[in-house]
Amino acid sequence: MMEAAHTPHQRPPFAVLMVNLGTPDAPTPDAVRRYLAEFLWDRRVVDLARPLWWLILNGIILRTRPRRVAKNYQEVWTEEGSPLLAISRQQQRGLAASLKQATGQDIPVVLAMTYGNPSMEAAGRELRQLGAERILVLPMYPQFSATTTAAAFDRLAASLKHCPHWPELRYIRDYHQHPAYIEALANSVRQAEAKRGAPFEKLVMSFHGIPQRYAAQGDPYPRHCQATAEALAQALGRQPDQWLLTFQSRFGKEPWLQPYTDASMQQLGEQQLQSLGVICPGFSADCLETLEEIAGENCEIYEQAGGHGFHYIPALNAAPEHLSMLTQLVLEQSQGWMPPLNAPLSVQ
Repeated sequence: MMEAAHTPHQRPPFAVLMVNLGTPDAPTPDAVRRYLAEFLWDRRVVDLARPLWWLILNGIILRTRPRRVAKNYQEVWTEEGSPLLAISRQQQRGLAASLKQATGQDIPVVLAMTYGNPSMEAAGRELRQLGAERILVLPMYPQFSATTTAAAFDRLAASLKHCPHWPELRYIRDYHQHPAYIEALANSVRQAEAKRGAPFEKLVMSFHGIPQRYAAQGDPYPRHCQATAEALAQALGRQPDQWLLTFQSRFGKEPWLQPYTDASMQQLGEQQLQSLGVICPGFSADCLETLEEIAGENCEIYEQAGGHGFHYIPALNAAPEHLSMLTQLVLEQSQGWMPPLNAPLSVQ
């Protein structure tokens, strides 16, 4: 819950609904099973015919996968919960403080997950208690995909289905080429290179993958990833042979976006590189896919193949530059909602 409270007679000019994918409530097979059942049943995520997919999901995946995934979560779990939830809470608090400093107003920032907790319904109740009549929805996905950004919108719409009074909504679709986002990414690479005292021999930009079929049907996600990668490479002054765009986290047997991150790590390791920087620009917060899959599994693949100097560059998380970028993004997208400075809020 937000610390700042608003009485029914002092409504905030608007509120921000920060949305991320979701996380299990605990690093246990039962909690992971509940989370995966909700996540993988979404048609945006898996679009197979429901009877067939129900049999696969309940007869195979939810019987075998939760135990293995739970072990992976146990490797990265924190005292505040999963890394994604803990960092999202930091981002929530940091953005609220930054907006307060920038505007002089209390702009509530409420966190919701598309799957799991805090749920969209819980976020809605909090927003109603705060008296928010205007809501800016901020999905924490720089690149748009129907599997993530659109799924969050679907979940929000479903949560409002039985609500007789809708707030005014604005929705940030993506920010994959926002100058402040690209510069924040570039600075995170520069800082990592400064810490090691030399540039990385190769920079890998690993994005979460989606089935190739989804892209063929019109999902703009691969184009957004390519645009982000090219903008980041340009900001860093990297030549084409000094960086590589890859896609991770594939699931199932059908082709996903390529090149695959794990196969690329094998190839780069075999080249016996002496230093490799890996950044995941599509993840606004570190999570299982970055901490366990990239910094763990893919590092091991690279080193066992003969590579040296693997360095994972953390996500932007709650870094000041990231919070500054998010603040700029929110203020740009909320034009007309903020009263002039020092003007009293309307009483309704």
